[in-house]
Amino acid sequence: MGVITTGSIPKLLWPGMNAIWGQSYQDWARKYEEMFDISSSEKNYEEDAEVPGFGLAPVKPQGASIIYDQTQQQTISRYQHVAYALGFIVTHEEMMDNLYEKKGFNGTKALSRSLRHTVENVAANIYNRGFNTAYTGGDGKPLFSASHPTASGNQSNLLAAADLSEAALEDAVIQIMNVVDARNLKISLMPESLHIATANVFEAERILKSILTPDTGNNAVNAIRSLGMFPKGAKVNPYLSDADAWFIRTDIEDGMRFFWREEPDFAQDGDFSTSNLLYKAYQRFSCGWSDFRGAYGNAGA
Repeated sequence: MGVITTGSIPKLLWPGMNAIWGQSYQDWARKYEEMFDISSSEKNYEEDAEVPGFGLAPVKPQGASIIYDQTQQQTISRYQHVAYALGFIVTHEEMMDNLYEKKGFNGTKALSRSLRHTVENVAANIYNRGFNTAYTGGDGKPLFSASHPTASGNQSNLLAAADLSEAALEDAVIQIMNVVDARNLKISLMPESLHIATANVFEAERILKSILTPDTGNNAVNAIRSLGMFPKGAKVNPYLSDADAWFIRTDIEDGMRFFWREEPDFAQDGDFSTSNLLYKAYQRFSCGWSDFRGAYGNAGA
């Protein structure tokens, strides 16, 4: 157990120190909220169940009976909430002898930053591990797979490996627009936002916002931009670990999901036996996916 004593930050006990640094930096805006649909939960876990609709209606010959279709429960996606917590202890002597209370170590602020980065890393890892068969969803497949099982056969939200480019993005949009449901009926599915690591931020800007075809001398319209294919634009996420990988979120419901069971909570108390002060931070949440059509992934070339 780590305890902050008078020997941990001895400069706080002596005159002449102007400032301490290293514990507080400007953070990115919340990125996990761009990658998932956020909900709250009041249970130990949440579950989503896939229940397909019906197929096409067949011809009914005159005088013949109607054919009755049926449906049954398919994929179950469970969101088991996980607790994340961190704390620190400060001795009574360190608190009393600290000459720089306003400049000293702000442990509560540091805890808040730790919890925030924990959320971002856990959420981004759903995408970072999306091509890894060791991390599967309710249908037994990784998030991005060419063989998601459905009632009408395997379906894919895995894009053909290619670095981010105008052509690759156009191919991805076409794949998304041709998607079907579990009974092979067409879905009006559209791309909503492009999610990239920092290495692709400039390329994404050129592709989505150039009026004419980017990186060529052709006087051709930028079809992606003119058709308004990505209404929420490009979202750079520094927590994405693969510089080449890129992802598309669609406008489907119940795709990428994030549940807050208990939002960050901070508390402090004193230890009667030692007079130490104890500080803690706690949060509990879960994230993942239900409908794989909520996101499409490309691992890059």
